[in-house]
Amino acid sequence: MTNHIPVLLNETIEGLNVKPDGIYVDLTLGRGGHSKEVLKRLKTGRLISFDKDETAILESKANLAEFSEKFTGIHDDFRNFRKDLDSLGIDKIDGIMADLGVSSPQFDDVSRGFSYKDDARLDMRMDRRQKFSAYELINTYSLAELTRVFREYGEDKFSYQIAKKIVEIRANNPIETTTQLVDIIKSVKPQKELMKKGHPAKQIFQAIRIEVNDELGALKVALKDALASLKIGGRACFITFHSLEDRLVKNAFNEVSKVEGTRHNVFALPTEKDLPDFKLINNRVIIANENELEINPRSKSAKLRIIERVK
Repeated sequence: MTNHIPVLLNETIEGLNVKPDGIYVDLTLGRGGHSKEVLKRLKTGRLISFDKDETAILESKANLAEFSEKFTGIHDDFRNFRKDLDSLGIDKIDGIMADLGVSSPQFDDVSRGFSYKDDARLDMRMDRRQKFSAYELINTYSLAELTRVFREYGEDKFSYQIAKKIVEIRANNPIETTTQLVDIIKSVKPQKELMKKGHPAKQIFQAIRIEVNDELGALKVALKDALASLKIGGRACFITFHSLEDRLVKNAFNEVSKVEGTRHNVFALPTEKDLPDFKLINNRVIIANENELEINPRSKSAKLRIIERVK
C-alpha cells in the first residue's frame, strides 16, 4: 500500500472533538489516515466513510480491519452521503469531516492520468465506473466550453489561447495523453511564464480534474447536507486545497453562523431567538505548521475550517 500522510491530522481530530459513543462520517476516506484516528477514539460509536475510488475503499478496509465492528466503508460519491446514511437508518450525526485534496496514491499511480509530470492516457476519473473522463473533455468540448472550464476552475490567464490550440490540434488527431496536453500548454505560454515557479500545466490540469469529477457541484450538495445532519454539539471539519473550494466552505459556514442585527432594527444586538444555529470554532483558517510542511510538502496549500451546531 502507498504511504500516505494525512494532512492537518491532529488539528482535524482535535476540531472534531470525538465522543466515544458518537456517530461520525468521513466524506473522503482516501487511505484511512483521518478515519483511523477517529476509530481509535470510539468505544461504542460508529464511523461511516465514503470514497469514489474503489481502490481506496478496498485498501482502507484492509488497513482498518481491527476496527471492523465500528467501521463502514461505502464506495460512493460523497454528494450522496445523506441518502446512504438514510439507508443505514442514521439520522443525525456527531461529526463529519472531509479532506478535499486528491489522494496522493491517485497522483502517484501514473495510469490514473492525474499527474502532469508523467505520461499516461488522459483520464482523471476518481470513480472509474464513470464514463466521462479527461479524454472526452479535451476532445469533445467546444472552444467556449474549454475556455470556461480553464478560466473558472484553473484561473489561468491563457485559458482561451490554450483552448484554441487544443481545438486546432484535435481537428487532425485526438489528443490522447497527458504529455501531449502538457506540450500544447507549454507551446502556448510565453517564455517568461514558463520560467515562473511551478509547473505551467498545473492550473489547467486542476481545472480538468474539477470538471471531470464535478468536484464543486458535489461539495455544494455535501456542505448543505453536512450542516443539516449535525446534532447539537456536532462539528464539521473541511480541509480545502484551492481558493474555489475554500470560498464555498467559508461562505456556507458564514451563512449559518453569522447574524447581522435583527429583523426589526438592524442596529440592535441579536436576541437569543435571533442567534445563529452554528458557531465557527476557528475564525481564522487553520494551516499546516512548519513541522508538517517539512514532513509533508503537499500540506502547503491546505486550509481547515471548523463549525459546530449550537442549537
